[in-house]
Amino acid sequence: MKIHQLSLFLENKPGQLVEPCRILARAGVDIRTLTLADTQQFGILRLILADWQSGGAALRDAGYVTNITEVVAVEVPDRPGGLADLLELLEGSGVNIEYMYAFTFGRGDKAVLIFRFDNPDRAIEVLQQAGISVVESVEVYNRIER
Repeated sequence: MKIHQLSLFLENKPGQLVEPCRILARAGVDIRTLTLADTQQFGILRLILADWQSGGAALRDAGYVTNITEVVAVEVPDRPGGLADLLELLEGSGVNIEYMYAFTFGRGDKAVLIFRFDNPDRAIEVLQQAGISVVESVEVYNRIER
């Protein structure tokens, strides 16, 4: 139920994003979704790849320091208040959301969001007990839609 995400630091200056994308392209690894957060000096590129192991190896071989973290893909009702309802559910669980971002595809009347939780196992348990769908990694990596 958890998904592997690669993170790498990039200098915050023009042209730094293209090289990791070129490396992944040469390795034949598809980017499923990404987010880029910046500070004054550097950015953190977070990637979910079709093949995180090959992508990570290609980036490391090119000299990038990569970090692997576990994130959770969650279906959220694609309507006003859908995210707020989900967040309220998590609010009383003691689980902290470290960050989140949107995925590149939805499923019917659901949006798919990527969450980094401080305790992903507890978050999955809370979500599933409430009937919230946690997207399987194979669906994310292969972009299978219902």
